[in-house]
Amino acid sequence: MAAHNRLGKEGEDAVAAYLERQGYTILHRNWRKNRLELDIVAMHEGELVVVEVKTRTNTEYKEPQEAVDWRKVRHIVVAADAYIKHFGIDLPVRFDIVTAVGDRPPFQIEHLENAFYPPQF
Repeated sequence: MAAHNRLGKEGEDAVAAYLERQGYTILHRNWRKNRLELDIVAMHEGELVVVEVKTRTNTEYKEPQEAVDWRKVRHIVVAADAYIKHFGIDLPVRFDIVTAVGDRPPFQIEHLENAFYPPQF
């Protein structure tokens, strides 16, 4: 496995463990349907939480969450809509970004709740 892929997996593992410690129930990791993908889908306090994970070795260039631009937001929202329809979910939905910074575990974790709202199509 390439180093950047390994780092991404380790970061995602750390984020999933962090969320579980915070009382989240992980429903799916790396859920895929066709070309759509969601990093983590969880339940927390009666909400479906769609989590975009960003792992970086450092923040010298820019903050990891800055990589979630409007195109990425749209992709996540479309994937979340497919997920909700696929599983017949009727719950409030929240979109979070969780960042993992470091070159190996333990990572510095930052959780941005309600990081963005679905755009109106």
